[in-house]
Amino acid sequence: MPRCNVRFVLAVSILLMISPRITLGASTNPTTTSNFDADKQLAIEYQNVLFDAKKKVFGKEIPYGKVFAPGGKPMTLFTNTPVTVGGKELPMGAYTLFLIPAQKSWTLVVSKSGDTSGKYDEQDDFMRVPMQFGELQHAEPQFSVYLGHVAANQCSMRVDLQNDRAWIGFTEGK
Repeated sequence: MPRCNVRFVLAVSILLMISPRITLGASTNPTTTSNFDADKQLAIEYQNVLFDAKKKVFGKEIPYGKVFAPGGKPMTLFTNTPVTVGGKELPMGAYTLFLIPAQKSWTLVVSKSGDTSGKYDEQDDFMRVPMQFGELQHAEPQFSVYLGHVAANQCSMRVDLQNDRAWIGFTEGK
């Protein structure tokens, strides 16, 4: 196994072992991954949160314009290669992710803090980038995150909840 990949797997394993766990149904802390190649990957871990599909959560349980951590805990991003997200460079490393939902747009907040307790401090922001936004035909009651390949050196992070879908691209750096 190449050296860079071993460090990435070790870092992800350690963080997953020491991260607090919350039981929210059958599966907790799902992880989505995207491989640029055999040695270069992104991984995002998030809380498995289920909302009542008949209740409107945006603007109420999840206020518009405020930092949102699904399940009260930020998502964690691990990358063992530099990437560009929203036109901004993100070095190799581990980060926490937050979202700021609005009625027709979302913003991704990348924090350099490793605190997974759910505390948010704007001073730890590494970057804020606008996400593309669309509406789903059928409500998605479960918060979900998906990384999908869109090209050889590009992947897209998709976030779904209720009738909202927000997404943003990650491009492998050199």
